[in-house]
Amino acid sequence: MPSLRSYHIVTYGCQMNDNDSEIMAGILESKGLEYVPSAEDADVVVVNTCVVREGAEERALGRVANLASAKKRGNCKVLAISGCMAQKDGEHLLKLLPNVDLVIGTRDLFKLGELIEHVVVSGERVVAVEDIDKPVFGGVQPVRRFSQVRGLVTVMYGCNNFCTFCIVPHTRGREVSRPVAEVVEEVRRLADEGYSEVVLLGQNVNSYYDKEKRANFADLLAAVNEVAGIKRIRFVTSHPKDCTRQLIEAIATLDKVCESIHLPVQAGSNRVLRRMKRFYTKEEYLNLLSSLRERVPAIAITTDIIVGFPDETEQDFEETYDLMERARWDSAFMFMYSPRPGTKAAEWIDSVPLEEKKRRLQRCITLQERISTEINAQLLGTVQSVLVESVSKKSEAQLMGRTRSDKAVVFTGPTSLIGQEVNVRITETFAHTLRGVLVSRGESSFDARVGSDKNGRRETIVKLGI
Repeated sequence: MPSLRSYHIVTYGCQMNDNDSEIMAGILESKGLEYVPSAEDADVVVVNTCVVREGAEERALGRVANLASAKKRGNCKVLAISGCMAQKDGEHLLKLLPNVDLVIGTRDLFKLGELIEHVVVSGERVVAVEDIDKPVFGGVQPVRRFSQVRGLVTVMYGCNNFCTFCIVPHTRGREVSRPVAEVVEEVRRLADEGYSEVVLLGQNVNSYYDKEKRANFADLLAAVNEVAGIKRIRFVTSHPKDCTRQLIEAIATLDKVCESIHLPVQAGSNRVLRRMKRFYTKEEYLNLLSSLRERVPAIAITTDIIVGFPDETEQDFEETYDLMERARWDSAFMFMYSPRPGTKAAEWIDSVPLEEKKRRLQRCITLQERISTEINAQLLGTVQSVLVESVSKKSEAQLMGRTRSDKAVVFTGPTSLIGQEVNVRITETFAHTLRGVLVSRGESSFDARVGSDKNGRRETIVKLGI
């Protein structure tokens, strides 16, 4: 691309979008382009979009509109939209946004380089949103990792569930799993490059299945666990209906698999869960939490909650509120329902008024803040093993890392610790963050909860004094 020298990618949405952006960045750098930190200074700008929530879609459209001025000034030579909005709206985006040159869908991102070359040479505006159920391009891809410590690895694409509120199956297609060997090879390359942690990604990651090897997600975790050099393994996102006994056992016994799981419940009313097409009841979900906590006592569990779903009554909402009290998640992503065109729920009357949605959401937020604060307070005085990820966003004098249970910890230390596991005594706790001080490597890592070792033996963990 002789006329193009630089690029910038703006990313909205989930960690799978982050990984897609890493792949697109790798493709552009393999074509000779260099990353620049400002979109306004780049020859090529890609806005990688999300449409799971209405707000994310609006933010992305606003960003593209702002970038139009850079395009008019001649700074930006190619403006592209990728991701779920591109897949959903396709040709319509070219009509809506006259300064956009390329619209590239979720299964066409691997062709980004050649598509940009075509736009530059021909002067044409291009839409590439082919059949999203076509085979996913496999093999080794050039990737520019955005983190020095945590490597994102997509292990499957798409979703087969068709929850009535969710647009993902329409924008990401049906489930396609990568072969175990291909995933393990990517993880091995990450280990060789010095990465300490991998995050295995999928829209419904625990429905992963390698047909040729007859390997499910627990089998994949076991294979990745054998890769030398990797210290921690995480995964998102899990569907409660696919959280099997075998998966729970894998979390309990595989030493590198971290004690944390994101398990979206969405609602606490069985009537609403049926309308959402979630395939489980409130009681079954609570039994699942009990099974996880019995087998992995120190596990941290997070969730998603939607309030104001069509026809959600006050009683339905109170059942969700009751579930929050009983489930006691470590944290939760909470949203007001917004209709997503193309989903089944979008055909129904959005019956809950906006002000009522706001009231219900605020009640949930207030309750979860209290629960998260109470749970994290149990860690006060304990010594935690923290994988150091970066300099803190709020202070260059401090570092940020995460415990095995995915708690963010901020403490003072040299940047040479980035990428290392260190012991940190927790001195302050808040709903979303912990603060601490470095301690000697000789001190063991303790958790305030009742824990278990990786052979499943229960042990009572004592709290250290400060």
